[in-house]
Amino acid sequence: SPKKSGAFAIVCSLMARGLPGVYSHFLCKTKTLEIKSVTMVLRSLTNYSKTSPSLNHKLRWISSLKVVWKKDTKLDEAIERDKRYNLCARVVKEVLNEPGQVIPLRYLEKRRERLRLNFKAKSFVEMNPSLFEISHDRIKPKSDPVQFVRPTPRLRAFLEEEERIYAENEPLIVAKLCKLLMMAKDKVISAEKLVHVKRDFGFPNDFLVRLVKKYPNYFRLTGLEGGKSFLELVDWNPDFAKSVIEIKAQEETVRTGVRVRPNFDVKLPSGMFLRKEMREWTRDWLEQEYISPYEDVSRLDQASKEMEKRTVGVFHELLSLSLLKRVPVPILGKFCEEFRFSNAFSSVFTRHSGVFYLSLKGGIKTAVLRQAYKDEELVDRDPLLAIKDKFLGLLEEGWEERKDRLKMQRERVEKDREIAKKQQEPEERLSIILLALSSSSITRGQRIVEIPPPRPLCASQYALANYACSRLPMNTQMDNECVCDLLVRLPPLLAKPAHDYTVFVDESCIVTFTCGGRLIR
Repeated sequence: SPKKSGAFAIVCSLMARGLPGVYSHFLCKTKTLEIKSVTMVLRSLTNYSKTSPSLNHKLRWISSLKVVWKKDTKLDEAIERDKRYNLCARVVKEVLNEPGQVIPLRYLEKRRERLRLNFKAKSFVEMNPSLFEISHDRIKPKSDPVQFVRPTPRLRAFLEEEERIYAENEPLIVAKLCKLLMMAKDKVISAEKLVHVKRDFGFPNDFLVRLVKKYPNYFRLTGLEGGKSFLELVDWNPDFAKSVIEIKAQEETVRTGVRVRPNFDVKLPSGMFLRKEMREWTRDWLEQEYISPYEDVSRLDQASKEMEKRTVGVFHELLSLSLLKRVPVPILGKFCEEFRFSNAFSSVFTRHSGVFYLSLKGGIKTAVLRQAYKDEELVDRDPLLAIKDKFLGLLEEGWEERKDRLKMQRERVEKDREIAKKQQEPEERLSIILLALSSSSITRGQRIVEIPPPRPLCASQYALANYACSRLPMNTQMDNECVCDLLVRLPPLLAKPAHDYTVFVDESCIVTFTCGGRLIR
């Protein structure tokens, strides 16, 4: 039964580690291994370990030691800074994969959720003027023109520069691909999985077509009847079979003249402390012999301490080969079969917190190599990161252009507001003068006569102002504001029933205004 086979596997695993007396103990305890459940086996192991210190020591290696996860704000900040870059790279990839490298804007709008675009596609295009431009074209010959998104000439120039950088670093790309195959079981990896991680390791889009054809001595592409393709390593190159840790130890040996043993660089983040049991476990683990990730480990048990050391070495090498020295955990999980990872492989990153950091930024677990970073800055830079630097420069150039354009628009709006404000000042002064006139009074004999509040300027008064201004010579410094001031400063004597009022501008401009007058109460 499955329970019996599971218990039997546990016992055999313990026997393989050389635990004396375990097998006979289980024989008498469970009557010739007729075990009803795995729980009974584990309970028996626990009781037996209390009387056997050697067994208790061995069990520490197969137990899952818990380490409290601690947030590293510096490394989280490094991941957060690339959020905008990753979004732009996804949209660029989406547009370039379309036929003719153009896509209708409404089609791009429908893919917002898949692209994780939190605002409208048109807003994104306007925010990145160095990447895309909008043009009008027809989807079908007889259809109405619609908006299309296409790459700008600057983006096309960047793509040409990207190809040049890939060509210059082709030996590095070949070495990375060979190393991945050399670490894998049977030296074979699914082509689909490699395509899925090409951006993480800096492979070009057509690396399978380009490299397999150009380097037949290293790679061979094979297929199965089901349609799946696999990339296979043809020849083993011993120059590639050296991990980053081994190369560093060799460099230290040459520089100091003393043989340096390859081992992991453990550096706990500030404020993090391990319990005594975990410190002892880590010390014993570091004292073990380093196992190269390129070494054949088919003889090792999956739950052994040697396999733990080798698994950490594989993760360390994979992160070292990546561009940013960090890879999302779900992507690493795709290679469990090829690299012999257990189902609970992610616990390695928390158990070895001095080597790795498990970030939870963005709701995605990301494994980060600590020694490659100093605070939030990546110090162990890959030569292929020149592509990212140029792309960031292109983005910042567009952001600055948009910033300057918005600044000019704001200045234009402010200027229009000032002009409108100046045009409103005469009306404001008119209101103030009329208010003063409404509170004034004239004396007639012994009686004080209050002047009623003046009415707004009538149409004939506006006509008078316009006529006077139109008759002014070009060299006369008089505008509408001056005429309006002249009209509102009429003396109180004009408050009689009927009167004529003459405006004298110069000898060539004399205008007479006839008013029906105002009644005095």
